[in-house]
Amino acid sequence: MSVHATAFVHASAYVDDGAVIGASTKVWHFCHVMGGAVIGERCSLGQNVVVMSGTHIGHNVKIQNNVSVYEGVELEDDVFCGPSMVFTNVMNPRSHVSRKTEYRRTLVRRGASIGANATIVCGSTLGEYAFIGAGAVVAADVPAFALMVGVPARRIGWMCQCGERLADSGTGTCAACGSTYVATDGIVHQRTGPNMEHA
Repeated sequence: MSVHATAFVHASAYVDDGAVIGASTKVWHFCHVMGGAVIGERCSLGQNVVVMSGTHIGHNVKIQNNVSVYEGVELEDDVFCGPSMVFTNVMNPRSHVSRKTEYRRTLVRRGASIGANATIVCGSTLGEYAFIGAGAVVAADVPAFALMVGVPARRIGWMCQCGERLADSGTGTCAACGSTYVATDGIVHQRTGPNMEHA
């Protein structure tokens, strides 16, 4: 395993050979990071988090208690995973049928937030700064900046990159941080704001 000298791994956590953990990342109580997992810098893994082999987690990712990041899941930088939210990686699981060759990729783009107890069905892509409400079930791709709630999840609005709700049209200026947005054909684009150097 490769654990950066500035990373913290709690004594009760397991980090298998072949895992990579970046600088200033914290791995808390009862976590298990399997070999082949790559975790970036400044991440936080809360209690009882499992990161499977073959997963990739970017920088500054916050994963709260009781989350399993299964093979096939990729989290880009600045992603937030709320307590007990769920990823899947097989569409039609059966205990007696091996489907390890059928894992579907789930991609969570930069800055997206997933609320507590939400479920992300495999094969979905969550756009940049999307906001998934607590308890929602996402079974399709989510546009950037979309606010999604319900079962199945539906878009009820748009969210700024800072986490405040935007005008229902998606066009305008965030009252909290001053970022500006424009909506074209149902797609919201950020025009100005604190994260534009990454755009």
